[in-house]
Amino acid sequence: MAETQTEPGSVAQTRESLPYRVRFDEANPDGLVRTSTLLRWAQDVAWVHSERLGFTRAWYAERGLAWLVRGVELRVLQAVPPGRELAVSTEVIGYRKVWARRRTEFRTPAGELAAWAHTDWVITDRRGAPVRVPSEFGAFVTHPAPSFNPTRLAPEVSPDEALERILPVRLRELDPMGHVNNAIYLDHLEEGLSGIDGGLPALASIPRAYRLEYLLPAEPGDELVALAWRTAPDVFHFRLARRDGIDLFRGVFECLDEHDARAM
Repeated sequence: MAETQTEPGSVAQTRESLPYRVRFDEANPDGLVRTSTLLRWAQDVAWVHSERLGFTRAWYAERGLAWLVRGVELRVLQAVPPGRELAVSTEVIGYRKVWARRRTEFRTPAGELAAWAHTDWVITDRRGAPVRVPSEFGAFVTHPAPSFNPTRLAPEVSPDEALERILPVRLRELDPMGHVNNAIYLDHLEEGLSGIDGGLPALASIPRAYRLEYLLPAEPGDELVALAWRTAPDVFHFRLARRDGIDLFRGVFECLDEHDARAM
């Protein structure tokens, strides 16, 4: 997509929506959309929203600013097969000094909610240090966005029986910032859970929920230790760390009932 030349903040368009069709290679062996595909679409529609408001990649590069994902809450409410088209919308629903929260909704042609995600972003400078959200970003909301509690997961001690895998960082996993893309971490989580007793049927369950916290980026040359374990019949945990034991990513997966799925 060509970058717009709109003056930043000059267009009031606080919500963006685009159609996305599930391609064959975006589906799992079970014939349903890969969960990480939803995160990739959420990233893409957020960038389109930013560009159409005039905040292009060049705008960020000139100022040495970048957004990094720090947390995601994702709920999958419907099974979505290849060929199905979803309307994917995004809007900023909260600010907190250096943070911004986006809500992404994935709707069927009939308007039914197939999934939703809250993504917590932190804005950083050239050094990678968090900085206050620029005032120009008021263009993303028509009224002052409320504060929110960022998605965070408490450190968990993995049991001795946790499934361990060693994962190299591959070139294809890197995004234009030179970091492992945030959707890849979700792929690692699901691969880890698939090796645990009961993990595969849990991953195929509808509805289901994910809570993800991104602590530090994985970079070229890193060798990662992935640990996955189960703490309850419908609750699974995942941890990704460097060889030196520093956590990079934590995730919790949970099968839901219909009442829990309707929340939020």
